Amino acid sequence: MAERGAPTLSLPDDWPVHPDPILALNRMGSFDWDLDTGLLGMDAMAHRILDITPEEYDGHPGSLDPRLTGGESERLDALVARAMKDGSENYGTYLRLRRRDGSLRWAYVQGCIRRDASGRPRRIIGILRDATRELEDGVGRRQREALDAARREQTNVVQVTTAALAHARTVQDVIDVVKDSHGLALLGSTSLVLGLLEAGRLRLVAEGPAGSSVPGTEVTRVDDPYPLSEAVRTLRPRFIESPEEFADCYPILWPHITGLDITSAAYLPLIAQARPIGGMGLLYSGRHGFTQEERNVLVALGSSIAQSLQRAMLYEQEKDLAQGLQQAMLPRTIPSVPGADVAVRYRSGYAGGSLGRDIGGDWYDLIPLPGGRVGAVIGDVQGHDTHAAAVMGQLRIVLRAYAAEGHTPATVMARASIFLHELDTDRFATCLYAEADLSTGVVQVVRAGHIDPLVRLNDGTCRRVAVDGGLPLGLSAEFGSLEYPVCAMELDPGHSLVLCTDGLVEQPGADLDDGMRALVESIAAGPEDVRALADRLIEMAEKRGGDDDVALLVLRRRALTERRPLGRLQHHVAPGDPEALTRARHMIRSTVRSWGARERSDEIELVADELITNALMHTEGAAIVTLRVLSGTDRRLRVEVEDSSSALPRRREPGEQGVSGRGLLLVDRLTDVWGVEARGGGKCMWCEFVVPERA
Repeated sequence: MAERGAPTLSLPDDWPVHPDPILALNRMGSFDWDLDTGLLGMDAMAHRILDITPEEYDGHPGSLDPRLTGGESERLDALVARAMKDGSENYGTYLRLRRRDGSLRWAYVQGCIRRDASGRPRRIIGILRDATRELEDGVGRRQREALDAARREQTNVVQVTTAALAHARTVQDVIDVVKDSHGLALLGSTSLVLGLLEAGRLRLVAEGPAGSSVPGTEVTRVDDPYPLSEAVRTLRPRFIESPEEFADCYPILWPHITGLDITSAAYLPLIAQARPIGGMGLLYSGRHGFTQEERNVLVALGSSIAQSLQRAMLYEQEKDLAQGLQQAMLPRTIPSVPGADVAVRYRSGYAGGSLGRDIGGDWYDLIPLPGGRVGAVIGDVQGHDTHAAAVMGQLRIVLRAYAAEGHTPATVMARASIFLHELDTDRFATCLYAEADLSTGVVQVVRAGHIDPLVRLNDGTCRRVAVDGGLPLGLSAEFGSLEYPVCAMELDPGHSLVLCTDGLVEQPGADLDDGMRALVESIAAGPEDVRALADRLIEMAEKRGGDDDVALLVLRRRALTERRPLGRLQHHVAPGDPEALTRARHMIRSTVRSWGARERSDEIELVADELITNALMHTEGAAIVTLRVLSGTDRRLRVEVEDSSSALPRRREPGEQGVSGRGLLLVDRLTDVWGVEARGGGKCMWCEFVVPERA
């Protein structure tokens, strides 16, 4: 029995200080063999059967070889290896032992092989029993084999039940296995009851078939005069071998079950790590009494069910902890955004059946910004553990803070990368940040190693928006590459922006592009309503399965009630054309007056002229001027001038004799609000004027 692998499973902290009292009472020892570490732990009764003291035993199976006679060690190794190789769940055999005084003894060993999700054997849990009285020294091999076969048949119910319980993750899964009618038939019982211990009381959680429980016993105290309570209280199984014994010992319960024609019963305490967690009762019709072998089988069955229940309870506790931590890191509420319908969804990897604290770092966020703008964030921190969730929570907060400070999307992403790099962690994160001006429909997108966004159009079609991206957050700061290109796009009324993490895209056996194409088709075939669309996408992810988390944000632009665009005009001003600026002035003046803003047309023309002139003087390309009318609580006219330079304008003091430097001062004095924002490889200077409503 050689060591193998790195330690990934550990024995309970109190092993083997507190041996299972039920096994001990039946002169049975237990062992737990971690196949990753090669360590085999045994309780006190197993030490006694093998005639070895805890001080003599170092935890390695090879230390037991002196107690095995002849080729028994090799035979046992071959038996275990064959069981692990052919996929068996259990094995059992008799062994010839030599005690320290030289006398020979017989022992029976039975092991249950536990495997992980991939089918790899990870652990063997079993029992050891002194079988000297059953097999005398002169018993031949044929008789031993016959006894082995008989015992395998008797323990078949334990094997079948253990195999079914191996797939149970939740308490309800365990209950379903225990209640299964096929299982009841194997046990030969007429009915079954199962109760769990909660705050000193037994709460009935399962019965089979319906009506097996007695009214008024759904919740009982441990000191109540019932056989199930007695078994849990004393930690000893209670075998009732006749109707007369049942009526004499439990006169309160017996009258209520006489109609079930019960002739015997077995009540088993469910014990895990020397602590009771519940009890199970099996009631029989037509059977009188239990042999010692039948009692041993039922005790082993109770032990297997108890271990599965404890594992399920721990799983559910860790699941609640992980999901609670994840939800605490995500936004509690999504703010109402004027001019948009928003839906967010999150699917935990637990929905795919992952085990342990498999909590991810996926997140979404929606950040209200000044000027009717909104920031949409989607991201994923590397890893699936509580550390990933903690990093995600910190990263979400700093991203929100940087965006609220008014930084451009590229600056927000660069600063977040520096923050993550300086954080005491080795994790990186992918992220996509989209800043949308819902009054104009202009969306600026920056991408840090994340998958591209998708846009659903009014006609129901969907397309992937290719965004030039930078390195993931943390890595870009480490390698000194903090440039994040800005992609500018327009989101027309009725269009929906879809942001998601790769858990919604990746499919087993398919590459990312295939997953993106499938997602595009799903969005195109989905409903127009953003909430219904988000529900449909998450439902598809759940059907597909997988252990990765999914974060999803859908933003649909609608006609704004506060600031609705009433008109839009765009004009291209080429460089080196003396007449181009003149034509632009005439266009601006006539358009502004036709929109009913004659009172401020001179101011608007002057400011627009200044912005266009600066764009032509300080860049090598053309200038694109766009005029929009926005209505709402105050009617505004918006002027935008785009150029190909990423250099931001600076306000300067021109001095008394200066002939330049007054541009931004002029813009600041004449406009009601103005600003600058990145657009792709360049920038956009914009300003707004409050104008009266037209008659």
